[in-house]
Amino acid sequence: MHIIAIILTAFVAVEHLYILWMEMFAWESVGKKTFGGSLPPDLFKPTTNLAANQGLYNGFLVAGLTWSFLIDDSLWSTNVRLFFLGCVVVAGIFGALTASRKIFFLQALPALLAIIFIIISK
Repeated sequence: MHIIAIILTAFVAVEHLYILWMEMFAWESVGKKTFGGSLPPDLFKPTTNLAANQGLYNGFLVAGLTWSFLIDDSLWSTNVRLFFLGCVVVAGIFGALTASRKIFFLQALPALLAIIFIIISK
């Protein structure tokens, strides 16, 4: 169970690293392909700074999840990991309610599964 929790947490971190890259550095190319159906094509250029800001926040999630792997004390490591995974779940639920239901399944659900596996592996 512990290995599954680690794999799921790493998956969430990598996923948000990808989102950071897309929103900060590839908004007008990959972002357009990803969100082209929900945003008019002419909005990508003027929203580049907004997307980069969102990408930066995803970077904070990546930093926190990565940090949790570098902490020697297992209780402290678990608490930090649970906090940042909880942030991903809250953001994913908010995104699902306000933007697209897909966000719940792509972002919140993997983080929620990681939380569950962390708790049952203790």
